[in-house]
Amino acid sequence: MPGDQLQVLNALDVAKTQWYHFTAIVIAGMGFFTDAYDLFCISLVTKLLGRIYYHVPGSKVPGTLPPNVSAAVNGVAFCGTLTGQLFFGWLGDKLGRKKVYGMTLMIMILCSVASGLSFGHKPKSVMATLCFFRFWLGFGIGGDYPLSATIMSEYANKKTRGAFIAAVFAMQGFGIMAGGIFAIIISAVFEAKFPAPTYAEDALRSTVPQADFVWRIILMFGALPAAMTFYSRSKMPETARYTALVAKDAKQAASDMARVLQVEIEAEQGIVEYISNDKSKSYSLFSKEFMKRHGLHLLGTTSTWFLLDIAFYSSNLFQKDIFSAIGWIPPAQTMSAIQEVFKIARAQTLIALCSTMPGYWFTVAFIDVIGRFAIQLMGFFFMTVFMFALAIPYDHWTHKENRIGFVVMYSLTFFFANFGPNVTTFVVPAEIFPARFRSTCHGISAASGKLGAIVGAFGFLYLAQSPDKNKTSAGYPPGIGVKNSLIMLGVVSFLGILFTLLVPEAKGKSLEEISGENGDNHENTNNGNRTVPII
Repeated sequence: MPGDQLQVLNALDVAKTQWYHFTAIVIAGMGFFTDAYDLFCISLVTKLLGRIYYHVPGSKVPGTLPPNVSAAVNGVAFCGTLTGQLFFGWLGDKLGRKKVYGMTLMIMILCSVASGLSFGHKPKSVMATLCFFRFWLGFGIGGDYPLSATIMSEYANKKTRGAFIAAVFAMQGFGIMAGGIFAIIISAVFEAKFPAPTYAEDALRSTVPQADFVWRIILMFGALPAAMTFYSRSKMPETARYTALVAKDAKQAASDMARVLQVEIEAEQGIVEYISNDKSKSYSLFSKEFMKRHGLHLLGTTSTWFLLDIAFYSSNLFQKDIFSAIGWIPPAQTMSAIQEVFKIARAQTLIALCSTMPGYWFTVAFIDVIGRFAIQLMGFFFMTVFMFALAIPYDHWTHKENRIGFVVMYSLTFFFANFGPNVTTFVVPAEIFPARFRSTCHGISAASGKLGAIVGAFGFLYLAQSPDKNKTSAGYPPGIGVKNSLIMLGVVSFLGILFTLLVPEAKGKSLEEISGENGDNHENTNNGNRTVPII
């Protein structure tokens, strides 16, 4: 029986694009929409939290979160996400994609609401409970990464699989935009209802008591899109690849997909049993055989995602310079607390609209045309170029008349991160590993990326401080400066080019052909799993 492929899997591979594909994109994508909203909305309200809970009487500038509190509030969800990616990735291969998918969504709904209900009036109690619930919110979000990617890859046909998985990830852009738009609406409503003077005019009255509701409402709103998709997720059948290749139930797989594809599919239990009894394919995760076949692939997916997220999440180093340069965010003392939320939300929404969204959808459009490898290599290359172009003449960009050029260079860096490795690092791990390890390996790759995000968002926040201790931000020790930090990020992006060479091209191939699960003998399957790119 070598060389045979299950009819149900072949039917999925050659299926024309149908309504169920778009349904799966929306259901899986709304999870990512919610993930992005929940992860990024905290940056909209951290300034407000500082004004409310850390106001210093007599200070010339509004209160801000101390460095350790700011790091905790912004970073605790990343820690939860990393943990959730590992745990739910493993669980998705043990219990099935569908069953675990519902668990992650319920955690996200409950913890979004709980984050907004963080109790207490003293700063320490509010921040402690906020961090507690945002950790568990991140835990649920983490599970969404491997499960959404795996479900979409296992539902898609081989011709447009890359675009479908990329479209799920691209819903992040809509989530970021939705967070900004909702914050704009809420802050505008509260500003109209409870007008306040600027901080410079009246420091105490510039933060009205009702401002405490603003950040809570913004955080709690993240539960709504998650709740709206819970029913739809519960009605999705388990993927045929999990049911047939992992649960080894050919009859159920054929029945589920016959209903989805609306065609007759034969239940081929004999082929399933043949594949499951093939000793050459019964190796375990991290065994010698796994490392021989997929060790370099896993190194490639984990390293590139780690390096990408260091560069991607360190972008907050110079976002504040950009916003100030083009007048999107005036000095804090010239605004009331709610006005500042409005200005920050507007800036984030414009960045998402002009830079983030186009990059995502360029990848969706071209990933099945030019391939994952080419897009990832191109993205890392241009990120390297623009990072060095920002870093080497950094003093030139600091002059006021050159700030618009700085904005353009920054936007191009962001664009090629999204039309590049930010999407492909999510897509590839969902395609190149065997079904019984697919969710786990994607979770490991994603967790490596989130570790990079923590390094990028917080390690470089300290590194980018001025070497002159008199010029550092309040509470921060001296660092190596923005220029040297950008040079380091250029080196990180260049390393991304090198490690991309370990990642195989999956364009146009079935998942079983790539992973070696199609019943072929060992010698043939290795041809589909070369560690050099298949272009």
